[in-house]
Amino acid sequence: MPENSLSLSELGWGHFFQQQLSLEELEATTPVRVFALNRHLVDGVGENGRQQFALPHTWLQRSVEELPTVGDWLLLDGNGQPLRLLERTSLFKRMASGHDARVQLMAANVDTLFIVTSCNQEFSLSRLERYLALALDAGVEPVVVLTKADLTEDVNDFCSRSRTLRPGLAIEAVNAKDAKVIDILRPWCSAGQTVALVGSSGVGKSTLVNALSNTANQEIGAVRESDAKGRHTTTSRTLHLIPGGGLLLDSPGLRELQLSDCEVGVSTLFEEIEAVARHCRFNNCRHHGETGCAVEAAAERNELDPRRLANYLKLKEEQQSADETLVEKRRKDKSPGKRYKRVQLREWRDED
Repeated sequence: MPENSLSLSELGWGHFFQQQLSLEELEATTPVRVFALNRHLVDGVGENGRQQFALPHTWLQRSVEELPTVGDWLLLDGNGQPLRLLERTSLFKRMASGHDARVQLMAANVDTLFIVTSCNQEFSLSRLERYLALALDAGVEPVVVLTKADLTEDVNDFCSRSRTLRPGLAIEAVNAKDAKVIDILRPWCSAGQTVALVGSSGVGKSTLVNALSNTANQEIGAVRESDAKGRHTTTSRTLHLIPGGGLLLDSPGLRELQLSDCEVGVSTLFEEIEAVARHCRFNNCRHHGETGCAVEAAAERNELDPRRLANYLKLKEEQQSADETLVEKRRKDKSPGKRYKRVQLREWRDED
């Protein structure tokens, strides 16, 4: 469907966003959805089609979460310049890779998260739990998509193991190269619905994007036979139109997904462990040798799944470490001189 013939509702606009506009804004501004970002340059799509514009330099002084990401809605003035960012229905974010203590926005206003994994050695319940925690924390419906189902005789085994992660979890096994994949995933790809994909490199995300969007605009990388791991072929987050309705957001392959501000998602996913933890003697119990730890006692009685408990403790520790790192970074960032120099440096880089 041509971008210049799309209505706002087909782009994901709804009452949630409409009610944020004043009467003056309804008459004088134009809503656009962020389809792609390249540093401070934004590709937005609205009822008048696609247009590119730069973020004002004053916006660069804002916190990361106050800046737009793919999937956001922006209001433009009569000159096509951004006025403000609308409140989001959902937001995905993570800790940036490396040692930089910085939150990175991944996608906004997503309705469904396709958690893509493959029916081979890459399959990992613990890795799936990381993505599930993200989806649950954001209030987004998760769907596990098992790719390369045509290359294994144990599809039912992969499906059964996935169902142990959460009661009622939607699971679909597909061959991403089969044209019928769109029919299988259609319930989550109706008009105006936004779907995001996450998963390790090499699981077939780009192939799935090509199948759903009926294009060949995503480069496909080979997979190493030794460990079923692939190369990163998607290098930016972009929205794609799905024929017949819906929008699809693809993100780069994430080998190590570090959680950031995801306490609710982790607690919701491991609710059986959280229920036991409420009986610990101390509220701040970390379940590592503390006196009166109900979780360790339940583990000794074999009342908790050892793998899930180990992953729960790992994610909780990772969450705690991320929180402490961000608190320290915010403390340092309160220095006016350092903040001014950092903003000035970013503006100089943009000018270059």
